[in-house]
Amino acid sequence: MKKRNIIGVGLVLAVALMATVAFAGGMGRGYGWGPGYGYPAIPNLTAEQSSKIQALQKSHLDEVTPLQQDLLKKKTELRSLWLSPTPDQAKITALQKEILNLQSKIAEKGTSLKLEIRKVLTPEQQAQLSVYGPGMGRGMGKMARMGRW
Repeated sequence: MKKRNIIGVGLVLAVALMATVAFAGGMGRGYGWGPGYGYPAIPNLTAEQSSKIQALQKSHLDEVTPLQQDLLKKKTELRSLWLSPTPDQAKITALQKEILNLQSKIAEKGTSLKLEIRKVLTPEQQAQLSVYGPGMGRGMGKMARMGRW
């Protein structure tokens, strides 16, 4: 009888542990497709406008990808500095400044892309942008900023 009770309690604990792990991730999104650098579906785009926008987006991605990779490396390095037994304040502060600088550069390039895309659109298409709200492009989803580093 005791053996069955132990097995039963063990199974209940195992199911509880799996449920905890399953729900720990939450409902948010990280990097991926979500509110980001893109524009919503703009009605009445000509083929020429569409190809220009795609070229601008590809050029932007080519410029930003190395910065994003460098940013990821710096964030990983910052995390390891924080996890060391004796964190070096000067190194952490310097690395945080580098991270903020990279984030600023990426944001500036995103703004430049949006302004360049607006130049491709007609005034009527530009007026419709406010109706559709933020774009859906490659960027950070709503939960990506939850982490500290």
